[in-house]
Amino acid sequence: MKHFFQKTKLTALGMLFVISANAKDYRVASAQEISALKLVPGDKVIMKAGDWKNQQIVFRGKGTAQQPITLTTENPGKVISSGNSTLKIDGDYLIVDGLAFADGYSEKDAVVTFTKTSNNCRLTNSSIIDYNHPDKTFDYKWVSVFGLNNRVDHSRFSGKTHQGTTLVVWLSDKPNYTQIDHNYFGPRPDLGVNGGETIRIGTSEWSMFDSYTKVENNIFDKCNGEMEIISIKSGHNSILNNLFYECVGTLTFRHGNNSEVAGNYFIGNNIKDTGGIRLIGENQSVHDNYLQGLTGTNLRAAISVMNALETPKPNEYFQVKNASIKNNIIVNCKEAIVLGSGKNEKRMMPPTNLVLENNVVINPSKLIVYNEDLKDAFIKGNLVKGASTVPGFELLKTSLVQSNGITQLLGNEKTPFWLSEKIGPTWSKEIFKAQIK
Repeated sequence: MKHFFQKTKLTALGMLFVISANAKDYRVASAQEISALKLVPGDKVIMKAGDWKNQQIVFRGKGTAQQPITLTTENPGKVISSGNSTLKIDGDYLIVDGLAFADGYSEKDAVVTFTKTSNNCRLTNSSIIDYNHPDKTFDYKWVSVFGLNNRVDHSRFSGKTHQGTTLVVWLSDKPNYTQIDHNYFGPRPDLGVNGGETIRIGTSEWSMFDSYTKVENNIFDKCNGEMEIISIKSGHNSILNNLFYECVGTLTFRHGNNSEVAGNYFIGNNIKDTGGIRLIGENQSVHDNYLQGLTGTNLRAAISVMNALETPKPNEYFQVKNASIKNNIIVNCKEAIVLGSGKNEKRMMPPTNLVLENNVVINPSKLIVYNEDLKDAFIKGNLVKGASTVPGFELLKTSLVQSNGITQLLGNEKTPFWLSEKIGPTWSKEIFKAQIK
C-alpha cells in the first residue's frame, strides 16, 4: 500500500493548513505564466521581483479548506503591480497574500475582482494606493466582490480620487457572507457627485435580498468621497467595531432591512459636516456605538432617523419601521439625535415603532430634534449631561472618565481596538494614529 505523507504549516496570520506532498511552488515572472499553470490544492505561486507593469493577472484554481492555493510575491508590499495591472480571483479556496498596486490605473475593470464563481477566497496583506485614472470622472471600483464566503482583510486602500466606490459587495439570489476586516481605508477627497462611497453592500435593485456581510475592525480615515461612507443596500449585514475618523459623511442604512451597526467609533474632531449613523428601512439595530465631536446636522446628525416617501421606488427612501437605538454614547455633537430628518413635501412618512433607550448624551448643542410627533415611539431611560432634560431623558449621575481620548462611563471602560490589533498589511509600518480632540 502506498502512503501519501502530508505536512502542516502555520502561516503568519495564524491559520493552520495541510500541505500535500504533491503541492508545488511556482516562481513566475508574468501574468501569462500564471495563467498557464494547472494549479492543484496546496500549490503556491510566487511572483518574482521585477517588472509587473500592465499585467492582467488571472488567478484560477480549486483549493480546499485544508489545502488552499496561494498567490504571493517574493517581497510582499515591494513587488509592485503598476501601469494598467489588474487581478481576477476565480475559483475555490484561493488566497492572495502580499500584492501591491501603485503607479497606475485600471482602464476598465475593478483593480481586484472576486468573480461570480469565486468561493471561500481571500485577499489579505495587500494594498491599492493612489491607483487613479487621470480622468477623475472615470468610474471603476478598486475591489469588486462577487461570489460566496469571500474575505478582504489586513489590507490598505488609500488615495482614491476618481469616480466609483472603493469596495463593492455585489449580490445574487443567495446570501454571500462576505467578510471585510482589519483593513485601513485611507483618505479620499470629496468627489462632489454621487458614487464615492468607501464600501457599498448591494445595489438598489438587489436591496431586498440578504447579504450577511460583516464589516469589522476596520479604520476609515478621512473617507470623504461622498455623504455615504458605508452604504448598506441589502439585508442582514453587520457593521461592528470600526473607527470612522474625521469622515465627512455617514454610515447609512440606505436600502434593505434587518442590519446591525454596533460598537463603532465616530470621531469628528469638530470638522465641518462630520456625521454619524443614518437610518432608513425596517428592523435596523443601532447599539453600543461611540460618537464624538460630530458637527453634522439633520441628515448628518450623530444619529439621524429619516422620513420616507409614501410609495418609494427601489432607489428612493423607505419608511423607518421598528428601529432599535440603544446604549450609544454621544459626546460633544452638534445634533445628537434627529427624528424625521430630511422631511419635505415628498418625504412625509415618519418613523414608526421606534425604540430609543438607554443612550447617554453629553454636552450636545442640541439634544434631540423632533421633525415629527412620533406618537408610537418608545423613548425611555436615556441620560444626558450638559443639557436640559426632555421627556425620555434624565440627568446622568454616573461618573465619567477619560481614557485614550474617549469619554467612558466609570466601571465600563474598554480599550479601542485600533490600539491593540494590527490594522492593514503586516509588512507596512504604522499607517494611522488617532488624535482625538
